Amino acid sequence: MINWQRFKEIIDSSSTVVLTAHLRPDGDCLGNEMAMYAALTFIGKEVRIVNPQRTPPNLSYIDPANKIKALEDLTAEERQWMDTASLHLVLDTMFWVQLGPMAEVFRNSNAKCKAVIDHHENGDDIGAEDFVNSDAVANGVLVFEAIRALGIPFTKEIADPVFTAIATDTGWFRFAGVDGDTFRIAADLLDVGVVPSEIYRLNYEQESLGKVRLTGRILSNVEVHFDNKVYFTYVLQDDFEKAGALPSDTEDVINTLLRIQDSKMAVLMSELKDGTFKISFRSRCEVDCSKLARQFSGGGHKAAAGASSSESFEETKKNLLAAIEKELEQLCSGYC
Repeated sequence: MINWQRFKEIIDSSSTVVLTAHLRPDGDCLGNEMAMYAALTFIGKEVRIVNPQRTPPNLSYIDPANKIKALEDLTAEERQWMDTASLHLVLDTMFWVQLGPMAEVFRNSNAKCKAVIDHHENGDDIGAEDFVNSDAVANGVLVFEAIRALGIPFTKEIADPVFTAIATDTGWFRFAGVDGDTFRIAADLLDVGVVPSEIYRLNYEQESLGKVRLTGRILSNVEVHFDNKVYFTYVLQDDFEKAGALPSDTEDVINTLLRIQDSKMAVLMSELKDGTFKISFRSRCEVDCSKLARQFSGGGHKAAAGASSSESFEETKKNLLAAIEKELEQLCSGYC
């Protein structure tokens, strides 16, 4: 049970707050940040959002006033303000590696308090007060609880990003773990003006031609392994260039593989500009994605997790498939 009273004490004693989240910001983490920003400014706090990377263009609608800054874009004055803030609050991760360049900022901060709100299993000790519940289906649920504990009314400005965070993190309410409480929170947010069809359109019906082309290339690379239960695919820098796509355009493509009949797992390797690979796992069998991800410097949930590798494409692929095969043999008695 999270001690939200302690969280309220921290907020009450903090006049200036820095919010940050993980690398490769998605609708989930950006929604969490914008909701918390709106809530804390409502009660008179001076708040700034500083992320380790810039917001992807396709998600810029979440932040129409450009409140979210990337660390690399801060002025000297903004950097000084950040370094002297009362509170540094991390949303949606407890892993140093996922904080990217913000990890060093967080380590060296002179803030009188550091805190994290997260719903992922495990994680690193990042020297912060933890407000964590790994049973929460979405981090947006915890942000909703935190704002409610602060006694802040849910205006539409707060409700829209909270709903965005919860909806995107739960695969639009279809992932395991979604329960009646999840829908009751959603209903409360609808009551203050959230329009689900509009948020869905902004998230999923404004794709660039580059993303559509990239999706085609990713799907054409699909390989089937282990008695047609595991679907592996990849995307290389050459694919991004030929499709005219961005790294953020891989978002959600992996879930398409779980739409294939009898598929149990999906894995996507995405080559980054520095030659390393981002790895995404999805599972709907007994294999624990978070356990697999931890073998590759990552983490997450049982059904969905992420990791990274600095090995070559072939070496990473070989190691991934070997790790998956071992888990399948141990847990699923003949590949599920």
